[in-house]
Amino acid sequence: MSLLSVETINTFYGPIQIHRDVSLEVRTGQIVSLLGGNASGKSTMMKTILGLMRPRSGRVVFDGKDIAGLPTPAIVRLGIGSVPEARRLFPSLTVRENLLLGAYPRSDGAAVAADLERMLSLFPRLAQRISQQAGVLSGGEQQMVAMARALMGRPRLICMDEPTMGLSPLFVDRVLELIRRINEQGVAVFIVEQNASLALRIAHYAYVLQSGRIVLQGPAAEMARDPRIRDAYLGRSTAA
Repeated sequence: MSLLSVETINTFYGPIQIHRDVSLEVRTGQIVSLLGGNASGKSTMMKTILGLMRPRSGRVVFDGKDIAGLPTPAIVRLGIGSVPEARRLFPSLTVRENLLLGAYPRSDGAAVAADLERMLSLFPRLAQRISQQAGVLSGGEQQMVAMARALMGRPRLICMDEPTMGLSPLFVDRVLELIRRINEQGVAVFIVEQNASLALRIAHYAYVLQSGRIVLQGPAAEMARDPRIRDAYLGRSTAA
């Protein structure tokens, strides 16, 4: 069942066209990766889904509702969470305060408190840092805060923009495992990622965006074996 459907969108920055008739889909329960190099239009796709940009034509449909043009807070309330590039935490606020900000659309205080405890169970490292300012955490710990903050809104879909960027190898593996666990708990995940090898390790389905167009798509396991993907994104040495 389709949860998110982007239908032949065309987006522009002023006179410059970014997307050209782009269509993609995230089904319920899936992890879907959008791959592509710099300036391919990946981050603009994320902004379009989250209402930060409005396509000039086409539709963005979430759970049967066209959300293109809705303000971002309304989109979040419908059930789409965001883990933005570079985390964008409030560095002077504590970990607890950052997490509670993720529940701002909610009014069910007791359930929010229960979800906070659930986040600290899912991210035990954050339980150890709960009273520290977010700005003093490592990059990997900040990424965990950003992920937990998004989950505090009880989303059905989380959009993640370059979730492994700038992380040490140890934290990269930890973040990928956490994404799998989030998905196993019933949350669909849409990942914009430049590192194809990482994205294809955890995704069910993948799209490749190039110069604003979808040029390849398919099940992630098949994409990882595709020589065009290996040569362009994984390195020729993996083709043997």
